[in-house]
Amino acid sequence: MRSEIIKDITRIVVKLGTGVLTDSRKQPELAQMEQLVGQLAEQRQAGREVLVVSSGAVGAGMGALGFSQRPRALADLQACAAVGQSRLMAVYDELFGKHGLAVAQILLTHDDLEHHERHLNARNTLVTLLEHGIIPIINENDVISFTELKFGDNDLLSALVASLLPADLLLILTTVDGVLENFGKANSRTIPLIRRVDAALEQTATGTRSATAVGGMASKVQAAKIVMRAGIPLVIASGRKKRVIARVMAGEEEGTLFVPQPTRLKGRKRWIAFFHHPKGALYVDAGARKAVREGGKSLLPPGITRCDGDFAAGEVVRICDQDGTEFARGIAGFGAAEIKARKLQRVEVVHRDNLVIL
Repeated sequence: MRSEIIKDITRIVVKLGTGVLTDSRKQPELAQMEQLVGQLAEQRQAGREVLVVSSGAVGAGMGALGFSQRPRALADLQACAAVGQSRLMAVYDELFGKHGLAVAQILLTHDDLEHHERHLNARNTLVTLLEHGIIPIINENDVISFTELKFGDNDLLSALVASLLPADLLLILTTVDGVLENFGKANSRTIPLIRRVDAALEQTATGTRSATAVGGMASKVQAAKIVMRAGIPLVIASGRKKRVIARVMAGEEEGTLFVPQPTRLKGRKRWIAFFHHPKGALYVDAGARKAVREGGKSLLPPGITRCDGDFAAGEVVRICDQDGTEFARGIAGFGAAEIKARKLQRVEVVHRDNLVIL
């Protein structure tokens, strides 16, 4: 199955975590970065389009500013990012230049990807760079984006970038061999294949103890949920292994492969499903859930049992069952006040064209 899923890959997004880029002094580890860049250059020279989502800016800046642990204060985080990002790009520029490849810096915020015109513009810019043979180096714009610094991570960003394009494969390189069963125990083993992210797997995934990184395996599993639904495979593997990328691309059993859903979501549906902070939630009864989820229907007023939040028409909302489990997401055709007034009749509160089953 692995070789079948990985075949015919022409566009890959590779996420490089802080732990595989920096040394114990929190500085870019040049020999390690050089071997990773060599692997990426090999893929580009094989005719594949390569995008890099790179962590390490805060880590690189920490050493320069004298921090031994990732600072908690927002201003300190932003100062580390500002110093570290330029250092990181200088290293990438030099290392890729040795292979005759040019790089471009792309700094994104969540707003850039949520706003539809900016979303499309970001995609067009990335595609144009790829057409010219450039390697985009992408990071969260940590200097100004306080929300993602406090709550986000580059695992999520890499999943969104892969969904934005879309890519044929997301490869997250980290300090472990993949998703581990019995993590931290003598009998731990790498899970080679995951078809579905369920509650048991989410409980298995743990956070990170790293002084420079955020997220750990938990955020990688959340990233997997996004790309799997988008129809894009994900491999989590060790970035400390030589030739790990070539092994993954050859379909060898390297790391953990998350199997995507067979049908790839269209661009607008991906934008609705993954690129918003929902402004509210609609809770529906069992009949409405079945009609929407299994019958391909729009969401109608009679099936709505509860409306939470203060949203306007045209904003994205969560659609949940009676237990509170979100099973769909869509653009509301009416504002929360109109829905709560319960006077809507023979209308589609969320039209099927504006709705995505998760």
